[in-house]
Amino acid sequence: MDMTAQIKKNLISRIKDSKDLNFLNALQTIFDSSEQALYQLSAEEQSSIETGRSEIKEGKFHNNDEIISEMREWLKK
Repeated sequence: MDMTAQIKKNLISRIKDSKDLNFLNALQTIFDSSEQALYQLSAEEQSSIETGRSEIKEGKFHNNDEIISEMREWLKK
């Protein structure tokens, strides 16, 4: 039996046997939250992400080494 199946079997057994309402409510909350989107982006955030992706496709970006070098030069001034 693979690890996933073993964990599922164990969880099912523990849930079936449990009479602890707090435990069962906590599990319900976990399941409910995992079914929902973790974070909803606003229209402005989605637009900013799309703008960034477009700029990357067009080559309008700097790599990390370039930025660090520019920052070091700036700090020397």
